[in-house]
Amino acid sequence: MKKKTALITGGASGIGKKTAQLLAENGYQIVINYRKSESEAVFLVKQLNDHYGTKNIAIQGDVANKEDCIRIVNESLSAYSSVDVLVHNAGPYIHERKKLTDYSFEEWDYLIQGNLTAVFYLSKLIIPVMRKQSWGRIITLGFDRVETTPGWIYRSAFAAAKTGLASLTRTIAMEEAEHGITANMICPGDITKEWKEKSIKESISLSGEKHSVGRLGTGEDIARVIQFLIDEQSDFITGSIIPVTGGVDVLGKALRT
Repeated sequence: MKKKTALITGGASGIGKKTAQLLAENGYQIVINYRKSESEAVFLVKQLNDHYGTKNIAIQGDVANKEDCIRIVNESLSAYSSVDVLVHNAGPYIHERKKLTDYSFEEWDYLIQGNLTAVFYLSKLIIPVMRKQSWGRIITLGFDRVETTPGWIYRSAFAAAKTGLASLTRTIAMEEAEHGITANMICPGDITKEWKEKSIKESISLSGEKHSVGRLGTGEDIARVIQFLIDEQSDFITGSIIPVTGGVDVLGKALRT
């Protein structure tokens, strides 16, 4: 039986890394896309190869750049017969709090391209490959309540891109259902810093944290949902926008701070 291949953008660290580890553990071959984190990507690939005996590779490229996306897909298809799962994890974000008028034209373009147009680039290139085998899984990442098109002060470009991506994800699901391809969006909760690469077990072992479910969210929480959505028998779930927030109103918290 052919091993399935998953391309994870921004997969060298954070939630992408945790997803790569879980999918490799379950027999997937992984393409780790990275922009600048070459040493981390190479180390992760070696780790996956050594631990799981699968063929995994790292490919450099900025998904906000059309030519890089074309090269990423071409190199992936040179190494593997197909890309069965596409996880759009990479997404530029500007931490500085500033109003729309304070963004430069270049910053705005980069955030829109990296968070929205990149999904068009890669999906346009990979969906035809998925159609040929009548099977595919596309995962995008959003933010809490993105499907309600909320305003998000000081995050205009990011919010606009992800809101558009929510609609695009659902459109892909509708257009590609006849080809056995599903598309879903996951909206992570307040998972920050080192917790993006930590496990649920590590979170449970931590006591004294104030949280609605009694523990902090981790990268594994998101990776487990991705693993479920790409399963063979999860084909009835498509066009869904799934919050994984631990019951916390993440956007409300962001608006209050």
